[in-house]
Amino acid sequence: MSEFRVGLIGYGTAGAYFHAPLVHATPGLRLSAVVTRNPERQAEVAHRYGAAGVADVRELWEHSDLVVVASPNRTHVSMAAAALAEGLPVVVDKPVARTAEEARELVRLAEEAGVMLTVFQNRRWDGDFLTVRRLVAEGRLGDVLRYESRFERWRPVPKGGWRETGGAEEIGGLLYDLGTHLVDQALQLFGPAHEVYCESDVRREGVASDDDTFIALRHAGGVRSHLWASSVAARLGPRMRVLGSAGAYVKHGMDVQEERLRAGLTPGSPGFGADEESRWGQLGTDDDTRPVPTEPGAYLDFYRGVERALREGAPPPVDPRGAIDTLAVIEAARLSADQRVVVRLG
Repeated sequence: MSEFRVGLIGYGTAGAYFHAPLVHATPGLRLSAVVTRNPERQAEVAHRYGAAGVADVRELWEHSDLVVVASPNRTHVSMAAAALAEGLPVVVDKPVARTAEEARELVRLAEEAGVMLTVFQNRRWDGDFLTVRRLVAEGRLGDVLRYESRFERWRPVPKGGWRETGGAEEIGGLLYDLGTHLVDQALQLFGPAHEVYCESDVRREGVASDDDTFIALRHAGGVRSHLWASSVAARLGPRMRVLGSAGAYVKHGMDVQEERLRAGLTPGSPGFGADEESRWGQLGTDDDTRPVPTEPGAYLDFYRGVERALREGAPPPVDPRGAIDTLAVIEAARLSADQRVVVRLG
């Protein structure tokens, strides 16, 4: 097969700004059909990608060798299960499900069908995360004591939409949105979490789901992760601060790839994921610090990995079992916030 046909379910923010351009830029993949009932969006996908706009997922199966689920969170499990039942490999945007048990069931369905299932944890290919992973692996921080990570915004007036106005049934709020990335990155860097503590609040009028959340993890190896997701941060903290026995790494500013995707830049173009020198993080101590070039961000590597998995039988770029572990922590965080307790795992 020269190209794998990709059917995309959903053309909102995730579908339009992330999945569609990344699929389009990946050799061996071709965006063939997009599920959207909006006539303007149907015209857009036809013009930009030569893809068919279809109104119902049942029209998608015949156009697809791979299905990407980028619909609202509450539909992720049902859409993924339907595609797996058709014998089609699936990419699911995060969060893959509401609970770890639901994610475990999807993994079982994929195994029974003998097809690939993977989760779009694209922040594993953020430049700042890749830089921290390299510094930790090289031992340049010594023993890591505490890892701090933030996705903060100043958005005092809600934008609206299901992520903010929907209740628990919509799987909205920052804990399931940005919190999924924060937890996933922490687990990737420092392994399983044994203790979870969370403070989660709704700060803005008209918002139904959490918009200001803090999570503290104690990892099995002793590292503590402190994670923030907020829409009401009038002054932004460091994107990452990693404190070690030999020094610290501090990085400000978000990864550049989302901004460039939203601006319509081509993700396969040279320098797409490169950080400007003025945004590089600093490594060292108060007495001696130096800039560290940020590793190039590489969202396109996710879909390159998907293509290899389909063509060569390679492991998927994100093992869905890791998403189960992340959701177990998210569930523990919800329980901790509700009951104001430390939740122990494992």
